[in-house]
Amino acid sequence: MRTLKDLNVKNKRVLVRCDFNVPLNEKGEIEDDFRIKQTIPTIEYLIKKGARVILMSHLGRPEGKIVESLRLTPIQEKLTEYLDLSITKAPDCVGKKIEKETIEMKEGEIMLLENLRFHREEKKNYGNFAKEISKLADIYVNDAFGVSHRTQASIVGVPEYLPSAAGLLLEKEIKILSRVLEKPWRPLIAIIGGVKIESKIKVIKQFLEKADHLLIGGKIGNAILTVKGICIGRPWPPKKVVEEIEKFKLTSTKLHLPVDAIASPDETGQFYTRESAPARVRKDEKLLDIGPETIQMFSKIIKNAKMIVWSGPLGFFEEPLFEKGTRAIAEEIARNHRAFKIVGGGETVSALSQFGLREKFDHVSTGG
Repeated sequence: MRTLKDLNVKNKRVLVRCDFNVPLNEKGEIEDDFRIKQTIPTIEYLIKKGARVILMSHLGRPEGKIVESLRLTPIQEKLTEYLDLSITKAPDCVGKKIEKETIEMKEGEIMLLENLRFHREEKKNYGNFAKEISKLADIYVNDAFGVSHRTQASIVGVPEYLPSAAGLLLEKEIKILSRVLEKPWRPLIAIIGGVKIESKIKVIKQFLEKADHLLIGGKIGNAILTVKGICIGRPWPPKKVVEEIEKFKLTSTKLHLPVDAIASPDETGQFYTRESAPARVRKDEKLLDIGPETIQMFSKIIKNAKMIVWSGPLGFFEEPLFEKGTRAIAEEIARNHRAFKIVGGGETVSALSQFGLREKFDHVSTGG
């Protein structure tokens, strides 16, 4: 893998694919700037080496349309704060006018392009979009670990036209991931949860082979319980998800699923909440957190771990009534001082921040 340090960037226009897809509140203010902070070392390195730095990212899901609330202005303001430098924000991410402006940039100057996903070609990687982006630079740097698995124009298309390298963040993330997959400390424990069921299926498949124990909760845990015929609560997982789960080794002794849960008709818990075995959940109820027996079972396994990888909360932690499981597991991991602890995924990192436990982890990944 070619890295940033392998390239001579002096006076070159360096196009950096960042992951500035951060959560915004109703006022359009950044709620968590963790991903922005993680890219700062790459930007500072390029400035120090005399590059002309052009940053690009997506934000939210504008679906190929200009959405005023998803412009990258808040990102520009936050970068200016951290770098203490003036940053030019382009009105678009392609075009002759912007190309001319990049040519006129001086060493050490920074330009932030507008939201890539204002163009539908970005997500689909079709047409000449990648080629048009590439006209803005001499070198391409990928520092967006969290989206590097996607076949989008700014990820896979642009490198076809420019000399390319991994940024400092991407390099660091890959080194940590390689350590987990190739030379893990054992017992290796993987904890998988969250709401993005389809993306977590691939992760589970990998860790069923690599990990010593796989602890599963959240919506993906509920989906597996449903496929196993244990849980009949709602919602029923999509057909595609059911088909993928049926391919798992569901009888594997590595696989640990919730044995009890906190059930409620909805995410507010305003009608009622109750502890229930998954098999006794009613059709009009949802499993919104793991229960006390599951917490105890998972905690016992975590205590003996030497390496822990966690992706996805184990319940609807945003609501205080359903945060207990995620909080208890986070605290148990934090108490294990022998283990190398890795956490990833925006929701999980947000949960750790909420609980004041982010600093207890050895590596907080920008990926999911």
